[in-house]
Amino acid sequence: MHNAVQERIIRPARNIYGSLRLPGDKSISHRYAMLGGFAEGTSRFTNFSTGADCASTLACMEALGAHVNRLGSDAVEVTGVAGRVMPATHPLDCGNSGSTMRMISGLLAPQQGRFTLIGDASLSRRPMERIRKPLEAMGARITLTDGHAPLTIEGTALKPIDFTTPVPSAQVKTCVLLAGLQTAGTTTVRESVRTRDHSELALRAFGATVTRTIDSVSIAGPQSLHAIEAAVPGDISSAAFFLCAAALFPGSGLVIDSLGLNPTRATLFDVLTALGAHISVLNLEEKHAELVGTVQIAGPAEGLGSTEVSGALAAQLIDELPVLAAIAPFTRGGIRIRDAKELRVKESDRIALVARNLHAMGADVTEFEDGLEIPGGQTLHGTTIDSGGDHRIAMAFSVAALKAEGETLIQGAESAAISFPEFFDLLDRAAER
Repeated sequence: MHNAVQERIIRPARNIYGSLRLPGDKSISHRYAMLGGFAEGTSRFTNFSTGADCASTLACMEALGAHVNRLGSDAVEVTGVAGRVMPATHPLDCGNSGSTMRMISGLLAPQQGRFTLIGDASLSRRPMERIRKPLEAMGARITLTDGHAPLTIEGTALKPIDFTTPVPSAQVKTCVLLAGLQTAGTTTVRESVRTRDHSELALRAFGATVTRTIDSVSIAGPQSLHAIEAAVPGDISSAAFFLCAAALFPGSGLVIDSLGLNPTRATLFDVLTALGAHISVLNLEEKHAELVGTVQIAGPAEGLGSTEVSGALAAQLIDELPVLAAIAPFTRGGIRIRDAKELRVKESDRIALVARNLHAMGADVTEFEDGLEIPGGQTLHGTTIDSGGDHRIAMAFSVAALKAEGETLIQGAESAAISFPEFFDLLDRAAER
């Protein structure tokens, strides 16, 4: 049964070559949709993420009174509610998007009214206690179902807090900042590991004042936001799959245009460079405080070496770890991943799924509670991959399949549409067979 939606066959490639432009960054699209929907005036975004997750954020903002006008597949106009949302008449459906649920909770906690947030089966298993704690410290009234969604917010005026995140999380940081935006006084979030800073940059782009120190970010409220026009840079987490694929083939040559190169997200370049890949960045520019540039990558003639990802690095690379693990068997010295326990509570238990699928392809791999150790110099064979309905697993093993012997069948390939509907077409375009 080859249902085109559910399964995809990946054949081995001889090389990765060409030039790609990727859909808009998911993290930035979420934040622009939310802030544009909350701001005063009409914002216009081009190269907006085509993934289902960002569509969930737009739909939630629309349900709260924002006006959303789709201009083709990847451009959107959002007319905001000028800081006062409409009471939602039915539950806000966040779909599969943890970003939507965690961040919008901060936006809604200080608003008038009662709001219920729901999600699909996968999202309803993901931990939401981490946002309830800081919001309740601000005086919010939030009800969870056994620590998970459905989540109900009784909006009320809040008080500012000085909060240290127990687990580094950009979503929790954003949630608290969005609540702080609407709260009299100064709200501060402190973190031991610096997480992606798209929210701080986006808040500034929409006219808010945000103050940073080395390990904290503060916002004084209340402040109002004003509409912007912006092109969303290409998504570096989506680029990760193509960068890793190109790194695998000696003499490959891939160019990715208009890619977001935010320093809090660009850690993958350091890891690929440490593995021996040749990477150069051309025409770097700044747009709405986000860095954007063109990236060129070529695989080293001698093949990739070895590396370890642990500590702060693991937190910064959390989304890219599945694809790094998937290419690890083809390196010369292997890749060791530790301090990545957070992978077990993503869309799936990514550590277990990566280990199971690597085993299925014939790889030797050791699984730890917080990571994986994968020796290099291995030969893998095509097999049937169980993506567990997780987009990053489906895409990571599509990359491993390019270097395996024989064909690989990706089950649950439709899950890639959650973040990156164009993935398989672009992979076919870049792969020389």
